[in-house]
Amino acid sequence: MKITTAILEAQPFLKGMTERQLQLLAEESMLAEFKADERIIYEGGPANRFYIILEGRVGLESPVLDDEAVPLQILGKGDVLGWSWLFPPYRWHFDARAVTPTKAIFFYGTRLRELCEKNHDLGYELMKRVSEIVIQRLQAARSESVGERKNLLLPM
Repeated sequence: MKITTAILEAQPFLKGMTERQLQLLAEESMLAEFKADERIIYEGGPANRFYIILEGRVGLESPVLDDEAVPLQILGKGDVLGWSWLFPPYRWHFDARAVTPTKAIFFYGTRLRELCEKNHDLGYELMKRVSEIVIQRLQAARSESVGERKNLLLPM
């Protein structure tokens, strides 16, 4: 499946981008598919890509001792997976695993960073949108943390 500007334009993350910006992104994108339970990214690994989920579900997890993982958030259709490709030191902050069979638009983050250096308008648009995702994820993690603290305080 070839990723077209029409497919990109339909993604909430990319709404409002110019036709030229979508064309540049389409040239740098491809389809990725993951089986259920397949690990997509590893905390601490090199963050050199990102995805827009077309179908399926992906779980964000924080690894802890003994190969256990704390679930943080479930991402689905239209959600973005991976923002660390844009911020030094370019390392993943979480693990991600396909919960169900998943299809996604795949972008090489390193090539997009180079493209953003050449096309500052595209870079600014991506920076605004990725920053919004970062804030949403931090708020979700904070809400989860507050919920866990409240549960600890409830009498049994």
